[in-house]
Amino acid sequence: MIQQSATVQYRTKEEQVADFLREGIIAGRFARGARLKQLEIAQLLQTSITPVREALKLLEAEGYVTGDSYRGATVAPFDINASRETLNLRILLETQLVRGAVEQATAADIADVRLLAAEFARAHEAGDNEAARAANYRFHHRLFEIARMPQTLHFVQILWARYPFDLINRVKGRVSRAAAEHDEMIAALIGSDVSAAMLATRQHIESGWLELQKAAGPQG
Repeated sequence: MIQQSATVQYRTKEEQVADFLREGIIAGRFARGARLKQLEIAQLLQTSITPVREALKLLEAEGYVTGDSYRGATVAPFDINASRETLNLRILLETQLVRGAVEQATAADIADVRLLAAEFARAHEAGDNEAARAANYRFHHRLFEIARMPQTLHFVQILWARYPFDLINRVKGRVSRAAAEHDEMIAALIGSDVSAAMLATRQHIESGWLELQKAAGPQG
């Protein structure tokens, strides 16, 4: 059954289904190229077909899926050639979101973010890479939600559809280093240090990209 977050309320079923699928795609639960069947998703979430159908339409518009959302959809591949441009756009928009988060954060918001960071670290320590990637998605989404800049967050979610998170998280030691980088972001959030938060966010995004390039080796 779909459940509302204790912190985030007033979301439609369509929005909840869409976020479940975004998280699943980024976490690798739904592999690139995999077929998404409406009935199976509806049964999994204990909801009707209608919000699933509408969520798939939304995700097709964002670039997460391709195909006919009425008969079924396929998880879209990412374009590795477009990733450099996506990287630069992520840095631009996500640093603005974290600025807003620092300016808007309440004690309850900070507690939420710390809890999600801890979930990410625990999943990594348990060797559950899929759970770690899912927790990573929730951590960043919740952090950026605090900024109360829904249009910017929407554009960031579109960029996430085009980014090779699954490849980055397979780089040896990357998840452990990402957990440490999350701690730096949280420390800046707690300290209300806008400059430090923006720098930590930029470095976090760039580190994953650079580690992927290094792991891939020289390109011909």
